[in-house]
Amino acid sequence: MTTVDLRKHSETTIALMSVAEFLRQRAVEVTVSGSYSLPRWYDCEGKLRTFACRTKRVSPFRMIVDVPVVGKVGERVTSYFQDFGEFQCTISATLKAGFLMELEMTRARRAWMSEKLTWLEKKQKDASVLELRRDARFVPQVSHTLLTLADGSIHPCFIIDVSTAGVAISCEYDPPVGTALAVGACVGRVIRKFDNGFAVKFAEKQSRDDLVRLIVRAPPLAQSA
Repeated sequence: MTTVDLRKHSETTIALMSVAEFLRQRAVEVTVSGSYSLPRWYDCEGKLRTFACRTKRVSPFRMIVDVPVVGKVGERVTSYFQDFGEFQCTISATLKAGFLMELEMTRARRAWMSEKLTWLEKKQKDASVLELRRDARFVPQVSHTLLTLADGSIHPCFIIDVSTAGVAISCEYDPPVGTALAVGACVGRVIRKFDNGFAVKFAEKQSRDDLVRLIVRAPPLAQSA
């Protein structure tokens, strides 16, 4: 089991770190859903937009998150995770569909975070914890896919979670309720909006065995000049 030794870290201000450096540090591979906001993104009412995100690797000092909208190195981010609470962060490195965030916390909260990560990893590895609810939502291994609208336009998006009946999406494009669209190859309609995304109900219930194959679509390859 991976544990995080707080004694190995200084309590001074953390310098920006590369992804490669973070991967060499002690951290926990844990998946926790959350939301975040970037300083440059506002909705039509002038309010700061929030997007869904999901952790991939976490320590009490920094985390890698998978996201629909990638910020810039040095940008300040406000993030919230139900299991961790709210953080003020700084982006220290970016990836194709995510970024590395430096977490600002007190010494006491870092100690709490270390204990929380250890508990979450135990829970994640416990095979006795099963979701038995019919049409249960799950998080697919691939987080990104494409939305296709009735006019043929295509928008990249982030999958929050999915079930055989529908999918929750976070996306730069913000469709109104009632919009008909396809998520991957699954046709449906936007039925609900929430703070960091929207819910799509499929026109037909899908087979769980085929769902990930149908819903995940990679961006088309760029045409050669």
